Amino acid sequence: MDEKQKKIIKEPAENGKMKNLLEKFRNFFKRKQTEEQDETAEVQKGWVQIRLFPIWLRIILVLVLLVITALLGAIIGYSVIGDGATIELFKKETWTHITDIIRGVE
Repeated sequence: MDEKQKKIIKEPAENGKMKNLLEKFRNFFKRKQTEEQDETAEVQKGWVQIRLFPIWLRIILVLVLLVITALLGAIIGYSVIGDGATIELFKKETWTHITDIIRGVE
């Protein structure tokens, strides 16, 4: 290495130019990182979930399924497990008889 090259290498370190250059790089990368974080934050704020079924429809669906399962359970319990006819399950007299048994009235 000749004297000119040594002077070029030593000169920034002696004058503080190298420190300034490093500080500029650090600031640049910090700005880039904050810009990227801001962009990802904007993307996350703007994201909206579109539901396939609205909440009110879900509630109605759950209630309908609950009624259907209760009816199926009553049909299976009364006609399959018990010895009653399925049509008798839908008569008022059957339900009054069941509630009388539950209350203890004979």
